[in-house]
Amino acid sequence: MTETLSGRPVSTAAMAPVSYRVLSRVEENADSVTLELAPVDAVLPAPLPGEFMMLYAFGVGEVAISTSGIDSDGTLTHTIRAVGAVSAALCAAEPGTTLGVRGPYGTSWGLESADGRDLVIVAGGVGLAPLRPVVLGALAHRERYGRVVLIAGARTRRDFLYSRELAAWQADPRLEVHQTVDVPIQGWTGESGFVTEPLRRLLLKPDGTTAFLCGPEAMMTFSARVLMDKGVAAQDIRVSLERNMQCGVAWCGHCQLGPLLLCRDGPVVGYDVARPLLEVEEL
Repeated sequence: MTETLSGRPVSTAAMAPVSYRVLSRVEENADSVTLELAPVDAVLPAPLPGEFMMLYAFGVGEVAISTSGIDSDGTLTHTIRAVGAVSAALCAAEPGTTLGVRGPYGTSWGLESADGRDLVIVAGGVGLAPLRPVVLGALAHRERYGRVVLIAGARTRRDFLYSRELAAWQADPRLEVHQTVDVPIQGWTGESGFVTEPLRRLLLKPDGTTAFLCGPEAMMTFSARVLMDKGVAAQDIRVSLERNMQCGVAWCGHCQLGPLLLCRDGPVVGYDVARPLLEVEEL
């Protein structure tokens, strides 16, 4: 038996996936799909926002996917980008398909520890998927937090995840939403540029702000620098790191990042932990 940093015990004997059936499949953009999965027999513990599951496409392989939705009835929601054989097979799974699932693993965003603080959520591309539960959690308990800001960036408007949900969030007075694109193709009337641009314009309370960042490492690094320049402490900036996770239980070492095994010590860590590691090119 091993234990994650969040304190959840993980049985290292339970490496066999349990069966979940695809309830629904939604195409988010050209290469990303959201699957809703329901247990066939055994029900796995509900993951916390930021944690990940190992999803298995029978006959193809297994891959780590962060949770993008959490339901109390045992169903799981995952948004998957097709970047390899396993993720492509998962994206192609139609309703009724049986997949293997094990987990949950890793560390969470720790949203509950930000009670009473302002929240700044910065997502780049598919990085919005792991941050979606943070937005939903903040809305579900809106009275617990101060200002809530979401900055979502994508290459073009066609690359955003959750288009309808983003439109609803834009119209929700409880949120401040900025959508920005790298390439403002014809018809785009919103903001243009990297996520750091609207982030620089924000007036923040540095001692009362917690930030959540997910996306390419360069995006997270530059966004964290902007936040620290505004006085936000590195330990109040949380990032989700990605490496090649194969076992999920700190056995294989494929996800090592310096002294960390990200399947156990991550994926979510404070930027005070991540910063010295991301500054080393060889890592």
